[in-house]
Amino acid sequence: MSKINFPKDFIWGSATAAYQIEGAYNEDGKGESIWDRFSHTPGNIENGHNGDIACDHYHRYEEDIKIMKEIGLKSYRFSISWPRIFPEGTGQLNQKGLDFYKRLTNMLLENGIMPAITLYHWDLPQKLQDKGGWKNRDTTDYFTEYCEAIFKSLGDIVPMWITHNEPRVVALLGHFLGIHAPGIKDLRTSLEVSHNILLSHGKTVKLFREMNIDAQIGIALNLSHHYPVSEKPEDIAAAELSFSIAGRWYLDPLFKGCYPEDALEYYKKKGIELSFPQDDLKLISQPIDFLAFNNYSSDIIQYDPSDESGFSFAESILDKFEKTDMGWIIYPEGLYDLLMLLDRDYGKPNLIISENGAAFKDEISSSGRIEDTKRIQYLKSYLTQAHRAIQDGVNLKGYYLWSLMDNFEWSFGYNKRFGIVHVNFETQERKIKDSGYWYKEVIKNNGF
Repeated sequence: MSKINFPKDFIWGSATAAYQIEGAYNEDGKGESIWDRFSHTPGNIENGHNGDIACDHYHRYEEDIKIMKEIGLKSYRFSISWPRIFPEGTGQLNQKGLDFYKRLTNMLLENGIMPAITLYHWDLPQKLQDKGGWKNRDTTDYFTEYCEAIFKSLGDIVPMWITHNEPRVVALLGHFLGIHAPGIKDLRTSLEVSHNILLSHGKTVKLFREMNIDAQIGIALNLSHHYPVSEKPEDIAAAELSFSIAGRWYLDPLFKGCYPEDALEYYKKKGIELSFPQDDLKLISQPIDFLAFNNYSSDIIQYDPSDESGFSFAESILDKFEKTDMGWIIYPEGLYDLLMLLDRDYGKPNLIISENGAAFKDEISSSGRIEDTKRIQYLKSYLTQAHRAIQDGVNLKGYYLWSLMDNFEWSFGYNKRFGIVHVNFETQERKIKDSGYWYKEVIKNNGF
């Protein structure tokens, strides 16, 4: 098999999120987040788990950076906990919280690791949720106020910024299905939330440009390629509509300054007529330096007249695929097809894979090694397709493996392990898995 070489300036990184790893949920002046409240509410998280301690990264970040250096990461994507900076969401700034991120960022730089900061990875201050959360348009201004404080503190030393992580998950899982914080179940609310998050992104990009920060800024969407289950016209139409609702609903406002017509029509049929101010869309569609996206799997869609949406996931075909511990199908070609679609439909943007990885049940061998061959196979196959897209002219600039270490996997608690570093949640001992050593070689050789 021929060697796969990536472009010489390709960014090799790994990613985490504040609530999933930091712990120290009520230390040094940090305020309550919606995830603190949600995970402390019985019945919300598997096994009654919560992120109170998680990986205790707040106290162990120095050890974690040593591990990053051993693996050879070129970049580390992490998120800032908004309630650590503004316990009330607005008003009084908590200096101790800011100082933590300054120490973390400076230590990364000292170790030759580029910090990439996500400003919002789902942990809204609970005090703002009490005022309506993301449904309340004022939250978009509280967000820019928070971002301004971060830019003033770290803007001159951090080269890459991501405004939001997966706005669709916040809107859908948090405000329609209710299985993520804040646990609301209302379709109209979820659509208002998705718009306000995009608006807060637009306001933040505008602020970033006005502050003349010499760095790059973008947003991270969660995207998967939607395939029709057959070549029948109704299945093809169903797959296109489902991708409009899941993907283009976020992509079109960012790149075209409008929402997709077929999705607006779909919501209208459900009795929800939506119209958004043109000025909002102008703000949302300002140029960004890159589009980041998280991709783990693909979706197979069928026309389904029995479902009120008119389509559904083609469950019957899924048994043909190998799956991860999340039950997600492994279909690496889906990443290639998605990269080609973004390149073709959205004007050849600079792209960054901000998350990709797999949860598997890790086996610790008698010698103490964590031989996660399935994870290595997964990563290799997806990176092969990423490389293929680069060969075909896609402007893919970097890859962030999810995740650096096993962590709190939201509503699944500690039951799903995505890390290339194993964490014993009782002792907090870290151990690099075989996949971590494999990734080290990939980074060193800029390919495999």
